[in-house]
Amino acid sequence: MADREHRYQVTVEWTGNKGKGTETYRAYERKFTVAAAGKADIAGSSDPAFLGDAARWNPEEMLLASTSACHKLWYLHLCAEAGISVESYHDQAEGTMLEAKQGRFTQIVLKPQITLRAGDDIELAKALHHQAHEQCFIANSLNFPVLCEPQIKHA
Repeated sequence: MADREHRYQVTVEWTGNKGKGTETYRAYERKFTVAAAGKADIAGSSDPAFLGDAARWNPEEMLLASTSACHKLWYLHLCAEAGISVESYHDQAEGTMLEAKQGRFTQIVLKPQITLRAGDDIELAKALHHQAHEQCFIANSLNFPVLCEPQIKHA
């Protein structure tokens, strides 16, 4: 199969100019809007630790959410192919970022809680997380570990 290229486009617009631009570090808000054609806008800001608005999504949360969502979508796909019926999937993902001279994420831990149809193979369902990780476009693009600690039960 030939490689296929996919392109994505979003607009990120800073909306935090309080009248003096970035004249000083505290003179502006960190608010921004993420937009894409045909989709609801996402209200963003920096993390409150960096003078951001806690009511808005910050880039670190968006990275964590993207990683969790990509893994979940691959996992659901692989389960469907394997004849395993996932009845619920709830992930409480956690990311660790080190603030240093060059801050960076050091790891993400996915913690999905999954309920399967009664009688489905729990061991196969656990093994499919490894395959989902190998297929996840986001995890494959990151330069730090993405771990998965699933808890799986029957309905």
